[in-house]
Amino acid sequence: MSTTQLSSADFEQTITGNDLVFVDFWATWCGPCRAFGPIYEAASNKPENSDVVFGKIDIDANQDLAQAAGIQAVPTLMVVKKGQIIFKQAGALQSADLDDLIAQAKAVQVEG
Repeated sequence: MSTTQLSSADFEQTITGNDLVFVDFWATWCGPCRAFGPIYEAASNKPENSDVVFGKIDIDANQDLAQAAGIQAVPTLMVVKKGQIIFKQAGALQSADLDDLIAQAKAVQVEG
């Protein structure tokens, strides 16, 4: 499963309708975002991550979502499990760090 472009129209349904959702808040003008993009896309295509939804939100096209999510810098990665935000951090990750974060997120127990 590859990444999915999210917007205000489908954001809420995506994070509440799936058990584990990673959301990459990014911008076209952001160098670190462009560097992180292929790493994020590669993680989304790994067979072991087929149970994870990988969404991307362009903050310039979705300023309302970025503001509602409190995005101060890009890239910012948000992880939502069973409708609850369990992680949110600005900054690009290396592939191994993203893989580790995915494993940790899968292991977190959330009521819901």
